Amino acid sequence: MKLPRLLSKKLTRDTAKWLGVGSIVLTVCLFLIYNDVEGRQYAIYKNVADVPLMPAAIVFGAGIQTMEAHDRVATAAALYKCEKVKKLLMTGDNGHANYNEPAAMKQDAISMGVPAADITCDYAGFRTYDSLFRARNIFEVKQAVLVTQRYHLPRAMYLAQKLGLNVVGVDAGMRSYGVWQIWYDLREIGAAMAAWFDILTERKSKFLGKKEPLFGPPPAK
Repeated sequence: MKLPRLLSKKLTRDTAKWLGVGSIVLTVCLFLIYNDVEGRQYAIYKNVADVPLMPAAIVFGAGIQTMEAHDRVATAAALYKCEKVKKLLMTGDNGHANYNEPAAMKQDAISMGVPAADITCDYAGFRTYDSLFRARNIFEVKQAVLVTQRYHLPRAMYLAQKLGLNVVGVDAGMRSYGVWQIWYDLREIGAAMAAWFDILTERKSKFLGKKEPLFGPPPAK
């Protein structure tokens, strides 16, 4: 009876040891992935006046009538009025008929003085990756200012650059977001991992469709 017990104890110790080693390896891998996404040197600007000229701004959705969404649209409108960009691409969730982030963002931008003709809506920007994948493949954007809050910008910049876009970012954080900021920061840990794997697997956006060039078709020769 002693031998089976000894073997059982040894197997338990070995299992615990390998579980511990596996946990350490997994933690290190996750840290390296997170650092690869978040730790790069990105061109992120705090002030609209400092942003270099770009053809367009990509404005990410953040819910309807939220402080975060309002600040992103206000920052994009300021970019337009300062003639830093010529077009705004509003990208967000329009998953069902009663929820339309891009349309709400467009109306807010119009109320801030941006002409409707210079605002395009992407109704299938369900995730940051989808927004940028579609910006490149559907709207044929090659250069842009990414408009979102600072906590979101490194991941958005990482995805954009990996997808071949020439981008800079502008921090749309105009205020404190209170306790929500803790959630946003924590969420970015998992979101950074997902972004890294999206690039690794070369995932395609769920919805594509026909091309809609942001600046229209090239002039006939």
